[in-house]
Amino acid sequence: MTQISQSLTAQDSLVAIMLAVSASDENIRTSELVKIEDIVNHLPVFSDYDIDRMRRVSQTVFDLLEEEDGLDALFGLIREALPERLWETAYALACDVAAADGTLNETELRLLEEIRYELSVDRLHAAAIERGARARHLSL
Repeated sequence: MTQISQSLTAQDSLVAIMLAVSASDENIRTSELVKIEDIVNHLPVFSDYDIDRMRRVSQTVFDLLEEEDGLDALFGLIREALPERLWETAYALACDVAAADGTLNETELRLLEEIRYELSVDRLHAAAIERGARARHLSL
């Protein structure tokens, strides 16, 4: 594991969740990367984030996803670094990235389900978050 995986910040954890969703189908789409960049550049939770950390965080995510129990390890790192009050935020960002390309495939849906479970996001709250993401990413 890379050194950054030993010291994720809360912001790194949010970036890691978004990258994991994007990489879940083994096809990282430009629309998803643009969405991640837009989120990091505009949301208040990232106001003091060092954008240079994204490359190291992405490498950590990709390295972990190649390991047999890497997803479990990633969730462990995220839960350790991310305050519980931001767990729903992490889920909302994951939903926005998943919806960015206009489709949700089976692997993205399974990962979103896993995120809900790992971050203890209440099912009713998750449904509202999902509905909001769907509404924001509809096209004409």
